[in-house]
Amino acid sequence: MDESDDALLLERWQGGDRGAGNELARRYFGMLARFFHNKVANHEDAIELVSETLLVCSRSKQRIQKSSVRSYIFAIALNQLRAYYRKQKKRKRELSDFSEVCAAELSPSAPSLIGRKREQQLLVQALRKIPLEHQIALELKLFEGLTGAEIAELLGIPRGTVQSRLRLGKQRLLRTIEEAADDSTLYKSTVTNLEDWAKGIRRRVDGV
Repeated sequence: MDESDDALLLERWQGGDRGAGNELARRYFGMLARFFHNKVANHEDAIELVSETLLVCSRSKQRIQKSSVRSYIFAIALNQLRAYYRKQKKRKRELSDFSEVCAAELSPSAPSLIGRKREQQLLVQALRKIPLEHQIALELKLFEGLTGAEIAELLGIPRGTVQSRLRLGKQRLLRTIEEAADDSTLYKSTVTNLEDWAKGIRRRVDGV
């Protein structure tokens, strides 16, 4: 996704071109859908959160900086997710500990949305059992293909923090997969092809 194109579309949108705004929404719809699908209770909730995120962006479009369109949209998405957790009481701690919310209790029905492959289901379930800050970092890398620098910019945190979250997150993810796998063959198949399974999940979510 070319952020220079985002800046041009934003400029046109802020100038009154509704078509440019629609194009921006189209560009980010998939990323937002994947983000929410893995963290909320059902498909309808996920789509509603995508819509609310884009609506907030539309209302505040004049405040978006051309150099940070993606970061702004993702920040709004995080705020919408926090609000969802508060409303649904789907958190384990106070909001100040949001980054440590465990995704284990969220989206019990989502594997059926994601697909039938055991490895993909295992990956999704394991991601939900690690701290959310680690889950988000890993998803941005595995599902969206972002670099450490891009993740740092998107989340507004130092690059070293991103690398730490990716490292610790992957360690926890692998342990969780090992604990949840029915047998060693399933475990090995899942962990040796994480990127491929993530791509498959992305395709399935995009097709929901």
